[in-house]
Amino acid sequence: MRNFQVTVNGNTYEVAVEEIGSGGVTAAPVTAPATTAAPKAPAAQKPAASAASAGATKVTAPMQGKIVDVKVSEGQQVQAGDVLAILEAMKMENEVVAPAAGTVASVNVSAGQSVETGDLIVSLN
Repeated sequence: MRNFQVTVNGNTYEVAVEEIGSGGVTAAPVTAPATTAAPKAPAAQKPAASAASAGATKVTAPMQGKIVDVKVSEGQQVQAGDVLAILEAMKMENEVVAPAAGTVASVNVSAGQSVETGDLIVSLN
């Protein structure tokens, strides 16, 4: 058994792989460059998300899906736990809630828009 550390979408996993023959040994180096290339794509998305107000609390999409409804507007006061938007993923509606009390600084999505994991939905001051 050989142990490898793999990072997928920013989450690190330790996996054990059993070597069956010489084919297993040659596959390991091919996998390593692919895993190092994957984290670069999410890193490119993060600067775009940070383009919102500096110092603001950023509320991002917890998963890939489609925004069904936006419940807030710019300038609106919200409390921790208030629903900001409804995100449909895998035929289920998920509430995106405010992590803290504040004022909505910007709404970065609209109803019907598709989002990826980590996309900025709302920013709070």
